[in-house]
Amino acid sequence: MTQPILEVTDLSVLLGGSGSWFRPTVERTRAVNRVSLSIQQGEILALVGESGSGKTTIGRTILGLQRETSGEVRLDGAVVSGLAPRQARARRRDIQYVHQDAAAALDPWWSIGATLREGLRIHGTGPAAERHARVDAMLTAVGLDPEAGRGFPHEFSGGQLRRVALARMLLLRPRLLILDEPTSGLDMSVQATVLNLLLDLRRMFGLTYLFISHDLSVVQRLSDRVAIMLRGEIVECAPTEQVFAAPQHPYTRTLLQAAPRLDRRVGPANDGHEAQSCKICFG
Repeated sequence: MTQPILEVTDLSVLLGGSGSWFRPTVERTRAVNRVSLSIQQGEILALVGESGSGKTTIGRTILGLQRETSGEVRLDGAVVSGLAPRQARARRRDIQYVHQDAAAALDPWWSIGATLREGLRIHGTGPAAERHARVDAMLTAVGLDPEAGRGFPHEFSGGQLRRVALARMLLLRPRLLILDEPTSGLDMSVQATVLNLLLDLRRMFGLTYLFISHDLSVVQRLSDRVAIMLRGEIVECAPTEQVFAAPQHPYTRTLLQAAPRLDRRVGPANDGHEAQSCKICFG
């Protein structure tokens, strides 16, 4: 088997602890407990679990936004955890994070184009003319008109802001994207558009995804493998088809049984004819 693009070994994260002048002391909580996972180049690994299970904390720790308490994160076999900030920025450039709330991740006072160009400027990418050209090309790649760069975040829909967030991350040419609930809060038609875009972008740019979600229908459609989290631990990890067809852990079976689905029922109508209705079922 080839070297995984990402390896996480025995990762533990404690949150809380001693306070400061502005923040009271909070009892330490083990958010992630000895988690190990790996992702192959080009793969989509879904991280699934209920709210508070530690999914987002893992994503933030892989990126370096959250410091691990113990364990290791390796990118292409090289350790990228526990580094000084400047070293971490250089080593983790191949990893980018698409936040759940796309609007909150954008400065409302900056145009979309200015926000996208800022990342290129910080990383010293080319002269201004080249940065403008790259932003226009990336907006086109995610399905937006280059003129969208003149607009501001409040002028865009939720689906369009998800495209902007993807463009912002892809401008730095990452190899691994951490997607935190990328379809949350979107209606079904927009969800389908965003998912198709993610698959197209993976093919165009050779991307690898860590896909954080609680939406099992989206996970089943998009991912190659699924890791199930419970109280900060991974309790099951297997190919997607296997997890959905024959879940091994009791918690995985509970999750699948709790997922709502539409079930068509046939019942008598008031006029004596048969009428069909839909009912949301669980299990």
